[in-house]
Amino acid sequence: MRIMLLNSSGSPNNLMGRVIAVANQKGGVGKTTTAINLAASFAAAEVNTLLVDCDPQSNATSGLGFVKNPDRGSSYHLLMGAATAEEALLTTELEQLWLIPAHKNLIGANIELVDAEGREYRMRDALAPLRERFQFIVLDCPPALDLLTLNALVAADAVLIPMQGEYFALEGVSELLDTIERIRAGLNPELGIEGVVLTMFDERTNLAQQVMTELKNYFGEKLCRTTVPRNIRLAEAPSHGKAALVYDPRSKGAESYIRLAKEIIERQPSAVIAQPSAETSPAKTQVGEAVQEIPAAVPEMDKTA
Repeated sequence: MRIMLLNSSGSPNNLMGRVIAVANQKGGVGKTTTAINLAASFAAAEVNTLLVDCDPQSNATSGLGFVKNPDRGSSYHLLMGAATAEEALLTTELEQLWLIPAHKNLIGANIELVDAEGREYRMRDALAPLRERFQFIVLDCPPALDLLTLNALVAADAVLIPMQGEYFALEGVSELLDTIERIRAGLNPELGIEGVVLTMFDERTNLAQQVMTELKNYFGEKLCRTTVPRNIRLAEAPSHGKAALVYDPRSKGAESYIRLAKEIIERQPSAVIAQPSAETSPAKTQVGEAVQEIPAAVPEMDKTA
């Protein structure tokens, strides 16, 4: 079976763009890995997807095989009004995945926009013309609660929070939730939480199980059923400029992000499981088969620490 999106009239791939910001101000929790591989998994499910690199480190850009180029249209140019989102689009190795890259000069936007009118809405306004073209727009946020992350959260419909199964991760997420509440109060009342996903997860440890129990108690159904394990293929893929499902579609890491994409798609009001799709091109066969063979995630059993 292949996941597709249907609207009320039964037309595939016609869900108006849902903007998901992948955010956590704590570094090293797998934000960029999640943004790249979630976006790639949406695309592999035959959903038009845009990945926007909002981080001056530009790891989502290099992780899809693009060299850092200050002269190319980027998220910096979007924020500064120097280019449209359409002008900054790049095609990728996956047929239904596009990228708006970043560059290290993006860090200057924090200073250059400090006195600008409507500075918090720059990203939202820049992406607005693309929302009908893409079913999902994934924003890779920097590991800080600065103006760049603020722009992403104001532009977003929902936040996906990657977390490690560690004590300090619980402390960090409370600060992010406080920021989300402040944004809801003044800048984006419709901002929701798409989910919390545990990354680099080792279910064998008591600490990881304790953190999962705490998150279940607090977030309830917002805690994603899918967890992402530590996986060498996930770590290797960016050095080859590829998403994990392109680099090794049968790796545990690629399979977990495919499950996560299915879980998020199924949560959307217009999402259904479609009938088997028509023939795919040979270039898409390996990834397509891997996507179709991944079973749906099931709720994990409660385990005592």
